[in-house]
Amino acid sequence: MEIYKTPIDGLIVLEPKVFQDDRGYFLESFHAGRYKELGMDAGFIQDNESKSVRGVIRGLHYQLAPHAQAKLVRVIEGSVFDVAVDLRKGSPTFGQWFGVELTGENKKQLFIPRGFAHGFSVLSETAVFSYKCDNYYHPESERGIIYNDPDLKIDWKIPEPEAIISAKDQKNSLFREADINF
Repeated sequence: MEIYKTPIDGLIVLEPKVFQDDRGYFLESFHAGRYKELGMDAGFIQDNESKSVRGVIRGLHYQLAPHAQAKLVRVIEGSVFDVAVDLRKGSPTFGQWFGVELTGENKKQLFIPRGFAHGFSVLSETAVFSYKCDNYYHPESERGIIYNDPDLKIDWKIPEPEAIISAKDQKNSLFREADINF
């Protein structure tokens, strides 16, 4: 497995070793011991999966502490631009974002520790997105930052007229007004 540090402390891009032949491929998508050795001892307890069409932007989502979630995300089929925003108030990269293209072909994963908002845009016709969480969904702790926040200036790789945003995500807060307790 290849490990790539990002400019934001704690965010890690992982590229698993893929064994491919005429039958297809095999990869180890998660190994608790190996991830723990890399400092990703999140204790995942729930797996989620979504399927979305081209142009969908989901996010930016997070849960307040003590219900915050670390996530290990990947794409099974298709292509997304995955984004994490640092919400840790004492962090030198507070308010900065990092994005990476995750695809069914490149098999890359992004580890997102607690204290980050997360979202993605779908670049392919459809995408199947999978993620592990280390804490259960807690509706009262759920928060969001608007995808087109003028301070964050995230390039979602989707032209604005083509963006498909849920009614719920259209009501998310601006970054400067977001409820953050990390």
